[in-house]
Amino acid sequence: MLDDEPVAGRCRGRWGRFGHWFGRASGVTLAAVFLQPVGHGDIVRDGPPQRIAADGVCHPDGRVGKVMTSSTAQPTVKLPGDVRMPLLGFGTWQAHGESAHRAVSAALDAGYRLIDTATAYGNEDLVGRAIAESAVPREDIFITTKLPAERVGREQRTIDESLRMLGVDQLDLWLIHWPPTRGDLVDLWRRLIEIRDAGQTRTIGVSNYSLAQIDELIAETGEAPAVNQIKWGPRLYDKAEVQGHHERGVVLEGYSPFKTTRLGDKTLTRIAETHGVSPAQVVVRWHIQHGVVVIPKSVTPARIRSNGDVFGFELTDEEMAAIDALGH
Repeated sequence: MLDDEPVAGRCRGRWGRFGHWFGRASGVTLAAVFLQPVGHGDIVRDGPPQRIAADGVCHPDGRVGKVMTSSTAQPTVKLPGDVRMPLLGFGTWQAHGESAHRAVSAALDAGYRLIDTATAYGNEDLVGRAIAESAVPREDIFITTKLPAERVGREQRTIDESLRMLGVDQLDLWLIHWPPTRGDLVDLWRRLIEIRDAGQTRTIGVSNYSLAQIDELIAETGEAPAVNQIKWGPRLYDKAEVQGHHERGVVLEGYSPFKTTRLGDKTLTRIAETHGVSPAQVVVRWHIQHGVVVIPKSVTPARIRSNGDVFGFELTDEEMAAIDALGH
C-alpha cells in the first residue's frame, strides 16, 4: 500500500469561497491565485464565471478571481510566463506497472489536472499512456517531471527521453529532483533556463532545495525557480518557510502530505467530524487554503476520488490555525 492512502469522505460539493479563506488563513499573498480551468486562456464551459466575495484573492491588476462552474475547473497559482499550475495534483511516486496506468486514468477521470512524475520513478511511459487515452485535452493537463541530480551533463538527453516517454512535445514544469552532489548548482540551473527558452518546457523549478540554495540561483542568474517541491504537511508547517518562498516569488509545492501527518491526530479528526469529511481531506484542503500545491497519491480509485473531493467545505481561520499549530 502506498503511503498516501486515506479513507473516503463526503461527496463533491461547491467550490466555496476559496479566495476568502486563502487570503485570510495563509497569512501571505502569492503572486496570484485563479479559480479557472488550467487550459490556455479564460475558458468558460458551463456559462459565465461567478465572482467570489469581495475580500477574495485578486489579480495583480485588481480583478477579483473567478469561480468556474465547469467540472474541470481547478484553483491554480500563477507561474512566470502566465502559466497556471493547479493547486491540487496527483502524485505517482512508487506507482508501477498497470497500477500506475490505472491510477493516473482514475485521477484524470476524477478531475485532477496536475500529474506529477519523475525520471527516477520509472513510470513516465505509463503516465503518458494514461494521458493519451484520456478524454481530457492535453492543454487541460499540467504535466510535471523531474531531472535526477545524477544526470548533470545529460540534461538534454534526459528531457528528450521524458518527452518521448510521456508522448508530448512540451512539459509544463521540469524540476531538478534534488540538489546535485557533483557539478555546480548554478551551472545546472543555467542549463535548465536554456532548455526552457528553447521551448521544451513551459516552466522550470527545483525540488528539495533550501532557501539558501534558491538564493544562490537567484544571485547568480537573476532568475528564481518557479516552484520548489518539498516534503510538506501539518507537522512540517513553518510559517517562515512559507513566507520565505513567497518573498522570493517561488511557489511552494508539498509532497507526501499524508506520510508526514498522523491522520489520527485529535485535532484533525475533530475538524474532519465537524465538516463530515475524512482527516486526509482536511489535510489536502489545508494545503490549498495556504496556497501550497499538494500532490496526494494512491492507486485505489475510491481514495483517489476522495483525496480530490475537497471543494465542498471550508476550513475556518480557527481551524487553519489549529492545524498550523501541529508544526510547532
